[in-house]
Amino acid sequence: MRLFALVALTMCAFAANSILNRIGVALQGMDPMDFATIRTGAGAAMLWVLVIARKAPRPKVFTTRRCAGALALAIYMIGFSWAYITLDAGLGALILFGVLQIVVFGWAAIEGSTIPLLRWVGAAIALTGLCVLLWPGGDVTVPIGGAISMVTAGIAWAAYTLLGRAEADPLGATASNFLLCLPLVAMVMLGTGIGDMPAPAILTAVVAGAITSGLGYALWYRALPELPTTVAGIAQLSVPVIAVTAGVLFLGEPLTHRLIAAGALVLGGIAVSLIARR
Repeated sequence: MRLFALVALTMCAFAANSILNRIGVALQGMDPMDFATIRTGAGAAMLWVLVIARKAPRPKVFTTRRCAGALALAIYMIGFSWAYITLDAGLGALILFGVLQIVVFGWAAIEGSTIPLLRWVGAAIALTGLCVLLWPGGDVTVPIGGAISMVTAGIAWAAYTLLGRAEADPLGATASNFLLCLPLVAMVMLGTGIGDMPAPAILTAVVAGAITSGLGYALWYRALPELPTTVAGIAQLSVPVIAVTAGVLFLGEPLTHRLIAAGALVLGGIAVSLIARR
């Protein structure tokens, strides 16, 4: 139950992060790269305050694993921000989490992990539910540039997830990743130009960075060593469902039969995968 609660809380943080990004960029008018930079800086500040406050030795920042984690995190944030300039939110999420599943299951196969049949079935059910929820209707043209950016972000997030499995210090690792990631994201922001920064958007980016990104990612690194690789991938399929449900509850978006059916499929697929683990 402790592990389940930890994963559930982390998935809620991921979903809240998506909503805050959507609010800051789409509704409050901040440039995506400006939002990503403030988000990263706020996350780094929050995490290092917690690292300094705890009674433990300071983490080593410049290790091979943490430099790799920072690079993966930066590529994810940059690709994610650029993709949503042109991609529909639902289609973007479908690409992101679809790529995540392919990479995670592929890596597990390369490592020679034994993946129970029920876990394959659960992943297929959950991914089907995600398609039902997010697949766009009508005649939709997928922007090639946006799709490539989101595929890149999905690969980078999968790498960040895989790197976290061996971290013994989740808070120190996440703080180091964010600190090393910040100059990479800031350089891209400076290269693309700094746009308008409305005060509400800045506040949204700070909350997204300090709470739902910084603390959320630290919780994720805390849970990863206890999760099989494929279960970690499948669990993240719940994030779009949580985000859409939050939109219904807090943003007044309509509750549809499609949402109910998709949510049941995704959560049912995750349940089947957890049964396979047990």
